[in-house]
Amino acid sequence: MAYNIAIGGDHAGFVYKNMLIKVLEQDGHELKDFGPYSGESSDYPDFVHPLSKAVANQEFDFGILVCGSGNGVAITANKYQQVRAALCWKPELAQLARGHNNANVLCIPSRFVSEEEAVEMMRVFLSTEFEGGRHATRVNKITNC
Repeated sequence: MAYNIAIGGDHAGFVYKNMLIKVLEQDGHELKDFGPYSGESSDYPDFVHPLSKAVANQEFDFGILVCGSGNGVAITANKYQQVRAALCWKPELAQLARGHNNANVLCIPSRFVSEEEAVEMMRVFLSTEFEGGRHATRVNKITNC
């Protein structure tokens, strides 16, 4: 299935982001690159806020964020109530993030995974369906604050 995907990150994730864009396009997905557009030092919130707002408003099916550790982009994205950003470093975590948590933004730590692992996580994330059931009950409680 092809999706409409928002992608972004920071300077530490720039190379991986561009590599993932090529893979996403080859896989038939539509996407928008929210930046950064170079490897020059940048502030990830400048790219994560617009991407997260667009995902929260359901302008995109999913978001993918790439930075050095994945933490900064995940923390920022999760400020939006309708965003469930998951920091993953193994395909199994990407599968659980989608299947159990209905995550809609995948956060990849480029300094801690190989390009091959990043691609595999992305593909697992995009191909895993939310299981619903008892997980839906839990996910529905996330924004009760």
